[in-house]
Amino acid sequence: MVTIKEVRSGSDMRKFARFPVQLYRNDPYYVPSFYSDEKNATDPNKNFAMQDCDARCFLAYKDGKLAGRVMGIIQKRYNRISGRKCIRFSRFDCINDQEVASALIGAVEAYGREAGMDTIHGPWGFNDQDREGMLFEGFDRRATYATNYNYDYYPKLVEAQGFAPESEWVEYDFKIPEAVDPRLERIAGYVREKLGLREVSETAPMKQLIKRYGHKLLQMMNATYAKLDCFVPLEGREMDNVLDQFATIINPRYLSVLVDKDDEIIAFGVIIPSICKVLQKSRGRLTPCAVIGLLQAIKHPKELEMVLVAVREDFQNKGVNSLMMARITKNIIEDKIEHVESNPELVTNLAVQAQWDVFEREIVKRRRTYVKAL
Repeated sequence: MVTIKEVRSGSDMRKFARFPVQLYRNDPYYVPSFYSDEKNATDPNKNFAMQDCDARCFLAYKDGKLAGRVMGIIQKRYNRISGRKCIRFSRFDCINDQEVASALIGAVEAYGREAGMDTIHGPWGFNDQDREGMLFEGFDRRATYATNYNYDYYPKLVEAQGFAPESEWVEYDFKIPEAVDPRLERIAGYVREKLGLREVSETAPMKQLIKRYGHKLLQMMNATYAKLDCFVPLEGREMDNVLDQFATIINPRYLSVLVDKDDEIIAFGVIIPSICKVLQKSRGRLTPCAVIGLLQAIKHPKELEMVLVAVREDFQNKGVNSLMMARITKNIIEDKIEHVESNPELVTNLAVQAQWDVFEREIVKRRRTYVKAL
């Protein structure tokens, strides 16, 4: 017998946040989110994405034992921009049991119908800085900090409920070269001189850079990514929240921020130190030992994750990417980084994928979202 319980108390929200850590307790590929982020996911005072979202969380019990969780999100900003009436399912985790999975998704569907929605899709998060997509290839690879890991039975449980594939992403593993390609360096030098561009990522402490350029950077990202699948632009306090995270986890040696002669941002690339091993060890909790481990991983990383690359529309197809990649690649080689992996890239975003043609790489994971009418 399966029972669905809506999360209404702090105690239930703690169970909601802890459940995937328990489910994947012995799995070497799962990387937990920060426990505090999950516990406070629906608190508008701590998750500023809630300023334009409605959300409900549900727990599933089978024969009295906790067996799954899911969140339903109505992203009102996305619905306004797209003209759609969608509810998102997010943070879907459960045991390998079709009855449990159907009950969880059914709870989100009922919530969506009650709110006047006509479509359910997911896994999507609050915005594009949240984890999204369901893994369907690459179950033998560790997740990155920014991505979900799921067991191989998840897609089957969702597809059995009448969902069809929606968006799809690939993730790359990169081979680190012994030296920067001389052609890349020549192109970078030519582009810098011809376009009058300047690299500012190591010209001041990170907090000063973010104060000076942060909001402009995210505004440019909003414009550049606007046409991507189900993209939700960042606004208001959400921007401050993302920038606070940037200031904490970015090592400027793997960041590139390019400005023109008027000091306006025209491109940026963000590659972050991997903190996966620390999160796995602490199970997502920020213990004193975990904080020390995070600081060490950020300052002296061995692994990196590619997060964001954006070029302003009027500077696209002018070789600007080569300028960013040449600098970051040089630092990766100098710092003896052992592993570089991309975060998800939409298969339809050919422009972003083409920028990696100068590097030897292979696809190691695929993930997708699913959709159906209510």
